[in-house]
Parts: sequence; C-alpha cells; structure tokens
Amino acid sequence: MSARSVKGTIVVEGQELTISNPEKLLFPDMDITKAIFLQRLAALSPWLIKHCQDRMLTTIRFPDGVEGKSFYQKNCPTPAPPFVETHEHESIAYVKLSSLPVLLWLGNLACIEYHASFDRISNPEYPTEWILDLDPTLPEEPRIMEATMLVGDLLRSLGIESTPKTSGATGVQVIVPLIPELTFDELRAIGEFVGNYLSDKHPQLFTIERFKRNRGDLIYIDYLQHYQGKTIIAPYSPRARRAASVSTPLYWDEVRRGVAITDYNLLNIEERLLQEGDLLDKIAPQSLRSILQFIGGKGR
Repeated sequence: MSARSVKGTIVVEGQELTISNPEKLLFPDMDITKAIFLQRLAALSPWLIKHCQDRMLTTIRFPDGVEGKSFYQKNCPTPAPPFVETHEHESIAYVKLSSLPVLLWLGNLACIEYHASFDRISNPEYPTEWILDLDPTLPEEPRIMEATMLVGDLLRSLGIESTPKTSGATGVQVIVPLIPELTFDELRAIGEFVGNYLSDKHPQLFTIERFKRNRGDLIYIDYLQHYQGKTIIAPYSPRARRAASVSTPLYWDEVRRGVAITDYNLLNIEERLLQEGDLLDKIAPQSLRSILQFIGGKGR
C-alpha cells in the first residue's frame, strides 16, 4: 500500500473521523505532515473556533501541501459527516465551524486557511468589531510595523483602544472590539476618515488607492474590506506559507520593537497562547458613536 493511500480512524468528542495520508507533507520547509498539522489544529481549536463561530466560513484547500495548487471552498465539501452543520446564505451552504471534530474534518481535507465573514450569522447588520486592514503593496514590507504603530497611535488619540493582529502573510489588521450598535456603513465612514487622515499626513507611507497598480510602494489602508459579505483571515488561522505562519494578535510593545510576522507559527503559537491567553479578549467592547458624530456621520 502506498503512503498516499494510507487511511485510519480516530474518535474525537465521540465522533469517528477518517484520516487519510497522515504522512503527507503539507509544509515541507517545516517538516509538518498532515498528522502534525491536525495535532496543531487541535491545540489551536479553542481559540480558532471561538473566532469562527457564528461566521460564514471560507477555507482555502491545498490538497498537495502549500507548494501545490489550491482552491477556495465556500460550499460545504461533500460528502460531509452527520456532525457537520451548515448555514445557507445566497445559495451557499457554509460550514459552521463549531466543534473540534468539524475542524479536524476540514483539516484532513487539507483546509489550511480559515477566513471568517465580518458579518455574524445571528446579527449580520451590527458587527462586534471594526477592522482596518494594512495591506502592503511590496511582497516584503519592512515598514509594516512602523505603519501599524502610526495607526494605533492615531486611534489612541481618538480614545479608541485596539489590538494589532498579523495576517500571517504580509499585512497587519488593527482590530477594535465594539458594542454592536453601529452599522457597517457607519463604521466605513470612520474608516474613510482615518484612511484619509493617515494618507494625507504620511503620504510616503500610506494610500487609500484601491488599485494595486496605482499604489507604487505604499501601504494600502483598506477600510472598505470591513463589510457584509467580505471575509478576513481568522485569528489563529494558519497561513499557506513556507514558514507555517499563523495570524497572531500582538501586544503594542511587540509592534513597537518590530516583531516579524513570521515569528509565530504552527509549532510555537500554542506556547504563546497558553502563556498570554487571547490578546483579543483583553479590551472591552467600545462605542464609536461619538467618533462618528465628531466626523459628521449620522450616528444616532
């Protein structure tokens, strides 16, 4: 029997799962096989599932590992075991990532990346966070932490607390936990204000130009991505990168000293979480209504 056709079963939380090709290398540079990947997913599961629950899930699958071809998966793969629940939206059956068996079932299908919708299934109109996505134009951007710090300083000057999070790829997202009282359109008005201010004040660093071909070497402040129907890489999701990096919330002190996006990966993220906990839990939900009124929005 060839290594690629090996199968076995495990029982997780009372559910039987078939695991295929456990020795297949998914991250060759890190010697991470599918078996190791599933072990790492299990370790991440309390945090990753928490941030994907009540969201529409899009995964990116890499059947032959991160150096092979990939494809996006929105519809629930078939056949699906009976413990997998779905949410129907606009003719798509999204997987509800609500348990460890579901996560490991997806992991066995080589779902490497987990992207969660900004809108919640239970309350799609009013988000529980506001996110600015800092998207470098350059494939490697040494200024990304400097740029992130400037965004954090500006938000702090407005009385807004935030947590930076690496994308696990090249960018950083700045996340503000919210009392769910403003709509996506109202939050977009705040994002436009912040984006315009930063690109005017630091024209050598930031842009709000949507088209990549027109950005030069500038970092795009993407405030438009935060909207219904759009997704973001979930906190603690692995990324399909050679270094097996993980989307990781940071302390502002780490940003200030220039931490690298690749510093946190599948092999060391569990230790960080056990020591520090989820940094996204350390800030209480805030109201941005006064900011909206200050900039001339239609806050009630």
